[in-house]
Amino acid sequence: MTDPQEQSEALKVTTRRGIRSFVLRQGRMTAGQKNAYERCWPKFGLTREHGMIDPRQVFGREALLNLEIGFGMGQSLADMAEAAPEQDFIGVEVHLAGVGALLKEVEDRGLDNVRVYAIDANEVIDFCLPDASLDQVMLFFPDPWHKKRHHKRRLVQPEFVQRIRHKLRVGGIFHLATDWENYAEHMMEVLSASEGFANAEADGAFSTKPDHRPVTKFEKRGERLGHGVWDLVFRRTN
Repeated sequence: MTDPQEQSEALKVTTRRGIRSFVLRQGRMTAGQKNAYERCWPKFGLTREHGMIDPRQVFGREALLNLEIGFGMGQSLADMAEAAPEQDFIGVEVHLAGVGALLKEVEDRGLDNVRVYAIDANEVIDFCLPDASLDQVMLFFPDPWHKKRHHKRRLVQPEFVQRIRHKLRVGGIFHLATDWENYAEHMMEVLSASEGFANAEADGAFSTKPDHRPVTKFEKRGERLGHGVWDLVFRRTN
């Protein structure tokens, strides 16, 4: 079993593309999160050392497979997994407090359809997931890097979108959400111009929030402050 502090050191790696799209804010895990991590990681944790996984072996069944990139504290991912026990979910999060929090939710709710990576999503996409293995990729409220000079750090870029495309099955969904209007416009521009994707709504149209996406505490706080939320749903066409 990997010690959380050793795992933290392992996360301090710049992606092969050289520009990190997140800020590493590790902080300290609470006692509950640390205990859940130590108890649950051997069963639910995945690492790059596992190599290219076979989801059927990982979950022990054939089922729709969802990937959430950057699940934060894991409440929404746990909610989705609990609401859809017939589906499987892989979460990726670099912040260990969030990993511990999700594992605690998984344990408390008795979920068996969740697996977790605690490394950069780029590593998971490039080295861990087979092509055409995913039915849905979810990217909810990524760091907006709102200053113009930092826009190059935004995760949603043409090259990243194409890498996501190859991991989705034809017909699979790429679902994004943000509460930054400028980032929403950027996402729409990039996805609309991306080969092999079509807007599930009309061209250039944002989606109403799908029922399966839980409303997070972060989102509720934003709504109280008058922030908008924009959902984008694109389907892989080829």
